[in-house]
Amino acid sequence: MAWSDGRRGPVGQAVAGMTTRLGGLPDVETLQRRTLRILVVAQVLSGVGLTAGITVGGLLGEELMGSRGWSGLPAALFTFGSAITALTVGEISQRHGRRWGIALGYATAAVGGVATVVAAATGWVALFLIGMLVYGAGTATNLLVRYAGTDLAAPEHRGRAISTVMVATTIGAVAGPNLVDVAGAVATRLGINPLAGSFIFAVVAYGAASAVIFTWLRPDPLLVARAHAGARLVASRARAGDEQEERQVDWGRIAEATSILILAQLVMLAVMTMTPVFMRDHNHTLGATGFVISAHVAAMFLPSPLTGRLVDRFGRRPTMAAGGIVLISAGLAAAAAPPSSMPVIALALVLLGLGWNLAVVGGTAHITDAAPIAKRARIQGASDVGLAIAGSVGGLSSGLIVQAESYAVLGQVSALAAALALPILLAAAVRTRVAG
Repeated sequence: MAWSDGRRGPVGQAVAGMTTRLGGLPDVETLQRRTLRILVVAQVLSGVGLTAGITVGGLLGEELMGSRGWSGLPAALFTFGSAITALTVGEISQRHGRRWGIALGYATAAVGGVATVVAAATGWVALFLIGMLVYGAGTATNLLVRYAGTDLAAPEHRGRAISTVMVATTIGAVAGPNLVDVAGAVATRLGINPLAGSFIFAVVAYGAASAVIFTWLRPDPLLVARAHAGARLVASRARAGDEQEERQVDWGRIAEATSILILAQLVMLAVMTMTPVFMRDHNHTLGATGFVISAHVAAMFLPSPLTGRLVDRFGRRPTMAAGGIVLISAGLAAAAAPPSSMPVIALALVLLGLGWNLAVVGGTAHITDAAPIAKRARIQGASDVGLAIAGSVGGLSSGLIVQAESYAVLGQVSALAAALALPILLAAAVRTRVAG
């Protein structure tokens, strides 16, 4: 039996060579371990590319466009690009499996990086904006990989599977900002803007991640998961048609989790985008800025193993609520941070990363629980569209808020936005209790 998109396709060929006692299909536990190893390698590589735009994108944009008010535009563009990519990668994964979707997403990001480097070398603003838009494919793909880790995981282990993939990003993502000076030296030697150096490294990193996924993510975990669920899906459709399957999608839980992801991404991108600009305006070195962003990115991903266990043990909603509380604290810390104090700024950014991690790991598990395997990739991609759009809004509005008011006001607004997560979760918990 061959399965793709829940009905047909090349899954029989994809699983060839790894068959076991389960009717000729791969053993789930063995394949899950192998899948996680491959995803970890790809995430380490893509983590380097992920942080290039975060660390220097705003600074490069400000130089090319000559306005601080538009320094949030690069982040807005690559997060808007990630919205388009999230939908596209989700659809490709739905039709052809994770391997094709993830590999193409990373490759697209590498192309965007090339365009950004050329724009920095020539001063071509329009190409820079297009490059940042395309470069955003890496952000979406890096996040969507977390779902690939759950395809073959048992429901009670999904939190840990998500955390394994996310924590792998830490190595590359922390290394990326700390390579700013080295990358700048490489770019200077090539005779181009030193800020473009990080994007040169990103092109190599995203290209390598794409090659790893395309070469080794076989058998495809999503296609194999569908094949294992195939008999049940066929029986369900025979009894009640596709309408029965549609009722298996818990849209209420998906909307709840997506709302939390949107708020977390909005707050995180808003504060993070303007922190490098804020630090440079107050005479912090580029190395100090790289350290703060590294600490922030480490907090986004490094706690994932603990967060995954919290999700599996205490539940999705309590973990998301904890994330909301920590994000409120991050916004308030940013608002209170003395401009000259790198430790306080770093504390605010660490809290920002930790709150995001709690919200994203909890929300990801909640969405996966609510989406049946036959429709999971498409639903996950659509959910991350909202997340990416929120990041775009956060990145763009952050520069305008700081220009009109101050970094402190941005922190206060971000804390208020994060606080919205708590009534959303409380209302959902009440509905669940009433329905149950």
